[in-house]
Amino acid sequence: MSHDATLETVATPEAAVERLEALYEAALEAERLALDRFTRDGTPPTAEERARFRYPLLSLRWQADGPLPRNRRAWGKLQVEGDHRTTVTHPAAFRDYLLSQLRPLVEEYGATLSVGRSEQEIPYPYVLEGGDELARGGVSAAALARHFPVPMLSAVGDEIADGLWHYREGAPRPLALFDAVRMDYSLRRLVHYTGTDWQAVQPWILLTNYQRYVDQFVGWALAELQRDGSPYTELVLPGGSTVTRDDPPEAAAELVAAAPWQRFQMPAYHLRRGAAGGGVTIVNIGVGPSNAKTITDHLAVLRPHCWLMIGHCGGLRASQEIGDYVLAHGYLRRDKILDDLVPPEIPIPALAEVQVALQEAAAAVTGDRGEALKRRLRTGTVVSYDDRNWELRWSQERRRINLSRAIAVDMESGTLAAQGYRLRVPYGTLLCVSDKPLHGEIKLPGAATAFYQRAVSEHLRIGLETFEILREQLGALHSRKLRAFDETPFR
Repeated sequence: MSHDATLETVATPEAAVERLEALYEAALEAERLALDRFTRDGTPPTAEERARFRYPLLSLRWQADGPLPRNRRAWGKLQVEGDHRTTVTHPAAFRDYLLSQLRPLVEEYGATLSVGRSEQEIPYPYVLEGGDELARGGVSAAALARHFPVPMLSAVGDEIADGLWHYREGAPRPLALFDAVRMDYSLRRLVHYTGTDWQAVQPWILLTNYQRYVDQFVGWALAELQRDGSPYTELVLPGGSTVTRDDPPEAAAELVAAAPWQRFQMPAYHLRRGAAGGGVTIVNIGVGPSNAKTITDHLAVLRPHCWLMIGHCGGLRASQEIGDYVLAHGYLRRDKILDDLVPPEIPIPALAEVQVALQEAAAAVTGDRGEALKRRLRTGTVVSYDDRNWELRWSQERRRINLSRAIAVDMESGTLAAQGYRLRVPYGTLLCVSDKPLHGEIKLPGAATAFYQRAVSEHLRIGLETFEILREQLGALHSRKLRAFDETPFR
């Protein structure tokens, strides 16, 4: 982030976002024109032209005047006087988010805003619409790299989120967890992994490790689009096709069947929810902690309201039955993938708002209450491994599992919770016991099929009902448990 850019003071958050949009569009247009000319006749951009290929810069200045405002928000707070800055990408797409973050800082703290052109260049792949426009010109990537900004790994990092950013005297502090180039990197990765436009991703996200949950979600979504009074308006499919409320059931089913979800590593489906927004996305992240970290690294830049893990687990207690639920309130992290970023000794707290909502949703969907619900829904620690064949190390793992009092085992939940904690995204886990590896109850083909047919639909509905409950609790959901003592002002 530059701290010597020429900045223009603006009066309101609305004016700031409008100016960000204008600067961003001007930068894209300048770079696209230069790229088009270069592919036509080989004329490179001049130094003056290249100076326009830059992200806009948003700056906030605050000087304390009297006592600090008192509120229970976990975000939208200023603790240190001076300048806070960040570069911004796609300000029109993030308009509502930017306004929601800026308004309390201006209205409650009296902060002043200014906008200008940063020194952070926009890599040329990020200004192209489809990504293949340059192939028709026969221009090599090496030739483009000589004259246009390219993605640089040295410029992309999570130092702010990971607490590795250090204040330097006279330098501005970060305003947000992610700057523009980090966001653009992830936005393109989301398209690659999920097979859908990143702008289709909704703020309520279900993460699963089984395609059967996706199939149930799609069936429920199609029914919602046909239901009178439903708040949902369209379903975005992998590959980019969209089912709307106007599509007859037969046509909708054909669109779903034709969606090329198999081409994508972690296919996603997005059910949009009217003008007010707040729809639901489901992503099949596959199996393992590596996928879990990969997708959440990228989803986090969209600042979702919550992600929930709904998938299968192995039950570790004799009293559990196939089809019972496990509500994780703690994690024994044996996934190892985040050990350097969030060491295993760092506790990953259960978020009360999410835990209560999951339990209330389970009661509402199953119809069980009291002891009947407790028999089916057990709260406890989940152990997440990076090795699917952890059972082959049972003699080494037995004591650790015993000490943790773990009641279930999987491969993703601990990673997803740690990522939510690390990247300040509310998280939760509700798993369904599909086998009991320590008690001789393994997944045999016939039993597995019967289990899937019975359990997946109910499990999915509990996740969806949880989001309905949490929609009314956004203020409390973005918990102070996720915030460090030196947080950025933006959520």
